[in-house]
Amino acid sequence: MRLVPLGPTDQRVPNVVAGTMRIEEMSDAAIRELFDACRAAGVDFFDHADLYGSSRHGCERRFAEALNLSSAERDEITLQTKTGIVPDEWHFDHSYEHIVASAEESLQALGTDRIDVLLLHRPDALVEPDEVARAFDDLESSGKVRAFGVSNHTPRQIDLLKTAVTQPIVANQVQLSITHSTLVAQGLAANMAGEDDSISRDGGGLVDHARINGITLQAWSPFQKGFFDGVMFGAPELPELNDLLDRLAAKYDVTPIAIATAWITRHPAHMQVVLGTTTPQRVTDAAAGSDIPLTRAEWYGLVSAAGHKVP
Repeated sequence: MRLVPLGPTDQRVPNVVAGTMRIEEMSDAAIRELFDACRAAGVDFFDHADLYGSSRHGCERRFAEALNLSSAERDEITLQTKTGIVPDEWHFDHSYEHIVASAEESLQALGTDRIDVLLLHRPDALVEPDEVARAFDDLESSGKVRAFGVSNHTPRQIDLLKTAVTQPIVANQVQLSITHSTLVAQGLAANMAGEDDSISRDGGGLVDHARINGITLQAWSPFQKGFFDGVMFGAPELPELNDLLDRLAAKYDVTPIAIATAWITRHPAHMQVVLGTTTPQRVTDAAAGSDIPLTRAEWYGLVSAAGHKVP
């Protein structure tokens, strides 16, 4: 498992992350089996959110109840959670009161004394950067949260937060896969009239902004065809991509899911791939792509086979 920097900090983390949004209905034994498979594959970074589950903090509670981690086990892993989405009368809330209250509820649900990384889950158009800064300061000074980041934020939204927030923004969790790769493809098709990929949808070079500012990008839904359109593997509308995935999987003696992982981890931005699977074997298979050295020709070939413009 290849390690990458967590933002501008000295901490190094695996470039494959275990997502927990689907664990609520799993048995204790199944959650422990999944956890053990992650650890065996070198995945010791677990991604949560207060939103995940049938009730607020539901998946966080199941994680803690099922695993009942010893203090030694807790010290060996990184716990990340997210806040800012309010499902009741669906809206976003980055107020001081909401951020602090949610973080404290996550601490209780996870049965831990600190959150390693806290992300703002979705941009709040009504955000007041001073309130976010005050919340981050209080959570950091009390030892309740060690690092802070965002999710689904544009470069300018991050810059706005940084007008008041003094802690480094260590991560930005965004949707990215070979097929859902406008974040990368728009740079290739820049200034090409009539090409959909040439349209900037992220406020101006999100990937480049992250590299310039030392922000770790975390790719969610790394195997989705589009926005929750199902996975790419075996999709009848993607024959060229699946043929290439199969050929590269045979070359590197892995499964296609490892190649899809490797396409993201090969990028020099040192991204993390956030898995959403609850199947231990799929964790093992995906993690095998952590350090596959795809050639430039192979990497660009996957972009093209997915239907993106490579001029």
